[in-house]
Amino acid sequence: MRTNELLLYRHMEEGKILKDMTFLMENYENEYYNAEDLKTLLFECMNEILEISESHGFEGNLWHTYLTLLLANDENAYSTACEITGEVKGSINAVALHDFEIFKELFDYDLKKIDRSLGTGCFLLLEDYKNVEVMGKVYNQRIRDRICALAKALGEAKDAEEFKYILTQFYKEFGVGKLGLHKAFRIEHTEEGVEIVPITKIAHVHLDDLIGYEIPKKKLVDNTKAFVEGKRANNCLLYGDAGTGKSTSIKAILNQYYDRGLRMIEVYKHQFQDLNAVISQIKNRNYKFIIYMDDLSFEEFEIEYKYLKAVIEGGLERKPDNVLIYATSNRRHLVREKFSDKNERDDDLHTNDTVQEKLSLVARFGVSVYFGKPVKKEFQEIVKTLAKRSGIEMEEEKLLLEANKWELSHGGLSGRTAQQFIDYLLGQ
Repeated sequence: MRTNELLLYRHMEEGKILKDMTFLMENYENEYYNAEDLKTLLFECMNEILEISESHGFEGNLWHTYLTLLLANDENAYSTACEITGEVKGSINAVALHDFEIFKELFDYDLKKIDRSLGTGCFLLLEDYKNVEVMGKVYNQRIRDRICALAKALGEAKDAEEFKYILTQFYKEFGVGKLGLHKAFRIEHTEEGVEIVPITKIAHVHLDDLIGYEIPKKKLVDNTKAFVEGKRANNCLLYGDAGTGKSTSIKAILNQYYDRGLRMIEVYKHQFQDLNAVISQIKNRNYKFIIYMDDLSFEEFEIEYKYLKAVIEGGLERKPDNVLIYATSNRRHLVREKFSDKNERDDDLHTNDTVQEKLSLVARFGVSVYFGKPVKKEFQEIVKTLAKRSGIEMEEEKLLLEANKWELSHGGLSGRTAQQFIDYLLGQ
């Protein structure tokens, strides 16, 4: 096998199994090597493939799904060029075709020859594997199904040209690597530095799930739509009363525009000093990234907002066109303000400077969207709609009476309170 001739797909994660399998394909009949040692290597490879398949939830031909995992995750010059945009021009196509010819040979290789020669039955067990879990620990069911479907399509490709076309279409529709296959991410510190880590379980909410707030939702949609279409767009601040749907709207926007290349990275206040490292990892990709900051606010003694100001606007390096910042907050101006900030008798000689310093952060958000508490009638409409969606059968008068009792002792009028009331009824 010619895996040593790979040009683009040369340094792949989980690639050690492929090297060991290639060695077995080339030497399973070589009398120079001890047959028991070859068997041991074979069983080790099968164990690793099984472990990967179980953790990812893979089914079908596990040799094919393993190879497909390598192809779907490897971020190289060809795969990253094709993400979102599709087929590219230039000599790199010939280089990619060269690699896909090798992978086509790997897909078509009859592994049962090794079984027969070494007297094992490993590969027969892995040809049509049924997994214990529908969803693995690494991928959710949506991603797992896409990988399994791609493996089946690549296995049925008649030649390297068709193989290349199928994989290129996959890169265009779903992307490549963790940034392509996942919607949302968080950041973590590792020994290597700041790492962007996928979030595998997110709420599948949509903007229609948020009842009312049509004007705020339209402002959010218009700004995000312009962003994913490559037009000029603004950083966005969603502010207002608690429980009114600010965070839900952000999650819904991600679900609505994910298939058009939108991705979201959640960043917490104590991680703002890592923002430059995060942006450096995503600025040259074809995706659009929203850096999401939930429940953003600062006390006087907290200086993290200064990092954020520099990243949004003000540093020497311009913020990339594929990055926006969306934040939610219960505070209109984000930084806590006091009457003493404007009091001339305060110790600060330049009181106006103090005020402007605290307002300068919110000024960097070009779009501000207000989410206010619903009035009584709007709250009741939310309750009735949620009850209907949840299949709750109760006389309207009794439903609204119970809802009114609930909100008086559970946080007041808000969409969150209405949803909690419905959850209470469903639990009875």
